Amino acid sequence: MKEGWEAIIGMEIHAQLATETKIFCQCAANFGDEPNANTCPVCLGLPGALPVLNENVINLGAKAALALGLNVNETSIFARKNYFYPDLPKGYQISQYDQPFSSNGELVIMTAERDESGRASEFKPMTIRIERMHLEEDAGKNVHEGLPEVDKYSYIDLNRAGTPLGEIVTAPDFRSSWQAYDYVNHVRRVLQWVGASDADMEKGNLRCEANVSVRKIGEDKFRNKVELKNLNSVRFMQKAIEYEIERQIQAHENGETVSQETRLWDEKNNRTRVMRSKEDAHDYRYFPEPDLQPLKVTAEFIERVKAEMPELPDVMRDRFIADYKISYNDASQLVSDKDLAAFYERAATASNNPRVSANFILSELLRELNNAGKSAADSPVSAENLAELIKTLDAGKINNNQAKEVLTAMFADGKSAAEVIAEKGFEQISDAGAIEKIIDEIIETNQNQVAAYRGGNEKLFGFFVGQTMKASGGKANPKMVNEILKVKLNS
Repeated sequence: MKEGWEAIIGMEIHAQLATETKIFCQCAANFGDEPNANTCPVCLGLPGALPVLNENVINLGAKAALALGLNVNETSIFARKNYFYPDLPKGYQISQYDQPFSSNGELVIMTAERDESGRASEFKPMTIRIERMHLEEDAGKNVHEGLPEVDKYSYIDLNRAGTPLGEIVTAPDFRSSWQAYDYVNHVRRVLQWVGASDADMEKGNLRCEANVSVRKIGEDKFRNKVELKNLNSVRFMQKAIEYEIERQIQAHENGETVSQETRLWDEKNNRTRVMRSKEDAHDYRYFPEPDLQPLKVTAEFIERVKAEMPELPDVMRDRFIADYKISYNDASQLVSDKDLAAFYERAATASNNPRVSANFILSELLRELNNAGKSAADSPVSAENLAELIKTLDAGKINNNQAKEVLTAMFADGKSAAEVIAEKGFEQISDAGAIEKIIDEIIETNQNQVAAYRGGNEKLFGFFVGQTMKASGGKANPKMVNEILKVKLNS
């Protein structure tokens, strides 16, 4: 960012709640079904059709709100948000306005600035003020095909109309695109963790928008902001914010007006482009939804939801560091996914070696999972089988390189560690007498090297280790080899 300027960024996330049916009717909320297959008079907005609130929306909404540090309000009001667009059958959206479901939250995230390749520097905590998370229904989807001015067609798929959303709105607390990037990733993980949303951006059940403006450092007032919309990946969002910051700074320095408008990210040309002018709240003519009663939430309900909540990822990360004595970076990676964290905890407990368990999972196992396009939940190697392998390694029956090879074979064939070790003949020689015999023969046939070592060339120690391992077919226990060699060579 150009010196003397700062960015002012607020984020909006629309997260589809993971219900089986829509928010105000019993149509299935399935992604990928035949277009317009999941519709009824309610979500089509036909005259006389009345909305009935889905109870599970309240349950999942409360989980999401609590996980994000929000206060669930005792009373919230549904409102009609009026605008006309092809994918909105009723001509209005049932949302919430001045009395939202939850509000006034604070969320601590870990964030870092990055270089052009995306490599992060040191992560630091940052507190984000979340102003609200309100509940609303989603609109349908416009599908465009063909080439403009030739054979372009537009279709409306209303399967998505009426699916439940939690709209999460922050204060303008972000000062860089990477802070926004880390925030969205944090929210995605938390929503998935508590089961409130699948939060899959590729399927459109999590969408984010950024409100971006810039000002001179030291200014108090906000300048006109631009809303960046339809950002279908966190990385594209980061790039769009970065571009928009630079575009607005350049415009202000040239004496141009930055219009309050909605812009889209043009991935092909790596720039933002105008979509439409930006509306203000009064343009939507909000008023209370007459067909829905005020939503009342009791303290007993909130306590029940809290009791059902799992341990949150940041809390688990800190516990892993304290209980298992692993690094912050390792713990952070392990809690990046709920199934991976559970896998690690089972392996660490069963193996009684948390550090080696973390090393094998984060290096060897994750590489195999990524190559196979699998998650920890689908791993052919169970946590218990990995623990068996680690205990075999700790017992000195195989060495570290052999253990890595065994894990690769376990992943490919689904066999146990013991089966693979037996097939490959990896059982280590840990008989001191047998190792001594091999070392005696190495010393006997390499007297010149022995004399040089004893004369002060200590680098030759590695030569004797290598010769011993070679003579044993790689099966000699490395620790015992080193101990016996030191005694023999120094005597």
